[in-house]
Amino acid sequence: MRIRHHLHQFVGLAIVWAVAAQAWANGLPQGVADALLKANIPAEAVSVYVQPLAGGAPLLSVNAAQPMNPASTMKLVTSYAALESLGPDYTWKTGFWARGEIRDGKLQGDLIVRGGGDPYLTLERVWLMQRALREKGVREIDGNLVLDLTLYDLPAMDPGAFDGEPLAAYNAVPSPLIANFNAQYVRLAPEGEEVAIRPELPIAGVKFISQLRLAEGACNGWRDGILASMPDPAMKDVVVFEGSYPRACGEKRLPLNLLEPAQNFAQVFRILWEESGGKWNGAIATGIAPPETAPLLEFESPPLADVIRPLNKHSSNVMTRMLFLSLGQEKFGAPATLGKSVMAMRETLLAYNLDFSELFLENGAGLSRNERISAHSLGRLLLAAYRSPHFSELESALPISAIDGTLRKRFNGSAFAGHAHLKTGSLKDVRALAGYLIDRNGNRLAVVMFVNHANADQSEEAQAALLNWLYEGVMPE
Repeated sequence: MRIRHHLHQFVGLAIVWAVAAQAWANGLPQGVADALLKANIPAEAVSVYVQPLAGGAPLLSVNAAQPMNPASTMKLVTSYAALESLGPDYTWKTGFWARGEIRDGKLQGDLIVRGGGDPYLTLERVWLMQRALREKGVREIDGNLVLDLTLYDLPAMDPGAFDGEPLAAYNAVPSPLIANFNAQYVRLAPEGEEVAIRPELPIAGVKFISQLRLAEGACNGWRDGILASMPDPAMKDVVVFEGSYPRACGEKRLPLNLLEPAQNFAQVFRILWEESGGKWNGAIATGIAPPETAPLLEFESPPLADVIRPLNKHSSNVMTRMLFLSLGQEKFGAPATLGKSVMAMRETLLAYNLDFSELFLENGAGLSRNERISAHSLGRLLLAAYRSPHFSELESALPISAIDGTLRKRFNGSAFAGHAHLKTGSLKDVRALAGYLIDRNGNRLAVVMFVNHANADQSEEAQAALLNWLYEGVMPE
C-alpha cells in the first residue's frame, strides 16, 4: 500500500512538472507557469506580451494575438488616443447664461448651465465655479436652474445593466453635466450593536435603512460584505444596506450611485451655493442655452494632462467614458455619440499606424463584457506611446507599484515595488495589467498580461511572478 501511495505521489508530481514544463516551452517563465498551475488557470486563458522599449524582438509573446477582455487596461487606449488627438492642453468648458437682469446681486430670472462634458467637476471645483459666478455679480437666483444637456446624444442607459449593481459608484453613466463623478458618499460607523449610515451631503428624499450586522475580525475587504439596494421598485427613495460590517473598521466612507447625474448636479449646486451664503428660490428644469448670446461665464476644466491622472490612478469609469465621448464630439462635431467616438478612436490609432483589427470598443473604459484587444496590440500601443512627445503625461498618470492609486496596496514588499507604472483591470473572470517596468539593470519594458478565466481572481501571484522575473534582469546589461 505504501509503495502504491508513493507511486501515486510520483505520478502526480510528474504530471505537475510536465504541465509546467509545457508552459515553459510555450514561453512562460517557470515561476509564472507554477503560479498559474497552482491557481488552476490553463495556459490558453493567459496572454502575455513584453517588449523592450529600446526596440528589437519581443522578450515574451504568449498567445499575444488572441483577442482578450482587457477590463480597465482599455483606459490606456482611450488615454493615449486623447493625448494624441486632443492634446495634453485640451480643456472642457461649462457655460452659464443669465436669463434675466442682474441687479444688486440678484439674478431676476433663470440661470442656464450648459454641460460641456467636464469629467472633473469635483466638489472643490463646483465651489470654485460658484465663486466665479459671484464675481460676475450673482449672489441670489430668483428663478430656476436650467440644465442644458444637449452635448450628448446617448441611448437610455441602465446603470445596473453591466452587473446588476446599479448603486455601485463605478456604474455611474456619463452625462454632459456631472458633479463629483456622480458619487454620493455615505459614512458607516458602529453605534452600539448597530451600524449607523449618514450621508456626507444631504440627499433630498432618500431614506437609508441599515440592516447591517456588526462583525468581529479584521477590516480587510469590508466593502465586499455590504450590499446596498433599492429592493422595492415602487420605492426608489428607500435604500437598504444588508450584510456585515467589521467593528474594527470604525468609520468608513462608501460611494454610491443613487441619483441621476442631472439631479445630483442640481443637489450639489444648491447645497454648496447655500452653504456659501447664496440664495436660490427656484426649481430644476432642462432647456437649451441661447446659441446667439455669449455666456455670462465659461468655467474651464484643468488640462487633459492633469485630468488623466485621477482617471487612471483611481480607474474612474465615468471619467473615461466622458473622455471617450469627447473624442467623437471633437472629431465629428456635437452631439457626442458612441458611434462617433468609436470611429474617432480608430482613426486616431490608424494615424499612428496602430491598425488593431481585433479591437472592439463599447465605452472605452473596459467596463464591458464585450470590449476586446490583444496583448500584442496593447503592447504596440505602449511602445508608440513611449515614442510620443506626450509619453511623460501618460506614464505619470499610471499607478506606481506598491505606491499609489489602485496599486497602493498591491505588490508590497516585492523587489519591483516603485519600479513599475501599471494600469490594472478587474472584472468577474478577468484580470489584466499593462504598463511600464524598469528592471534592475535600468532596461525599460512594456508589459501586458491578460487572464480571462473563471479563476482569474487567483492570478495575482502569477502577475507578481512575471513582474519579478522581468525586474530581476532577464535582459543583458
